[in-house]
Amino acid sequence: MASIFPEAEITGTDLSPVQPTEVPNNVHFLVDDATEEDWLWDADHFDLIHTGHMIGSFPSFKDVLRKSFKHLKPGGYMECHEFDPKLKCDDGTMPPENPDGFCEYALLDWVDLNVRSSQVTDPPRQFRIAHRIARWMKEVGFVDVQERISKVPTNPWPEDPHMRTIGTWNETNWLEALSGWSYKPLLALGWSKPEIEVFLVDVRKSIQNRDVHSYMDFYVVTGRKPHPGEQSS
Repeated sequence: MASIFPEAEITGTDLSPVQPTEVPNNVHFLVDDATEEDWLWDADHFDLIHTGHMIGSFPSFKDVLRKSFKHLKPGGYMECHEFDPKLKCDDGTMPPENPDGFCEYALLDWVDLNVRSSQVTDPPRQFRIAHRIARWMKEVGFVDVQERISKVPTNPWPEDPHMRTIGTWNETNWLEALSGWSYKPLLALGWSKPEIEVFLVDVRKSIQNRDVHSYMDFYVVTGRKPHPGEQSS
């Protein structure tokens, strides 16, 4: 974004100072908490607010959308990129659950455990948000709301070359980030670190299993803040 739009001023925020140091001159990073009621900027400040991969991050993502609406200029846009963490399979290759409620495909259990964990934190966190964002945007006042949904395969199982490439990258993302995504949620459920590591061995095997044709839906949702007096559409 910074390279494509060198005249724009881009500000990134995160709870932790983990951002890169070598960035274009028009990029700045701040440590900030989007759940706080008072943001660092005045109302009607931004032309674009973008969020990505926020599942499990907020007690109320709708509240973050409300604050974003407040801080966008009239005519400004909100854009959200989110996976819906619900594994799907269209051809019956996903193994069924065992009688004890677990599945031979451990990634399915991993998703279920993360959903459970999001409900035991204080306060509870919303884990499945992607399919609700368009409705929430409309409820807080956005207009011209558009939702695009794409299938993202877990690994390069598809025959289509383009989808296979997407699956290759997604598999890499899963394998490189899995430990970081897993420890806090599973520790919150009372698991020990050795139990987590043993479980993640099976999860990694399932991620790399080309015989199971699983995927998740990826949502891109955009909305515009209307100008004063503009009719909703």
